[in-house]
Amino acid sequence: MGNELDSMCGISDEELTERFKEAIRIDNEMKKIKGAPIAGYDTKGKQAYLEYADGRRRYAGEE
Repeated sequence: MGNELDSMCGISDEELTERFKEAIRIDNEMKKIKGAPIAGYDTKGKQAYLEYADGRRRYAGEE
């Protein structure tokens, strides 16, 4: 059973999630092309980072 918004728009939670993931993937590809850093999260280190076009990562809190 969907929520009220789903019934109004006719989009399931699963479809909305897939569309969101695809939008993020496209945005990240555009950033790579432009050479802009991409935000990410290291699940092992439990820390946010920016990944640059050259492959280096700068973790949150680093100078």
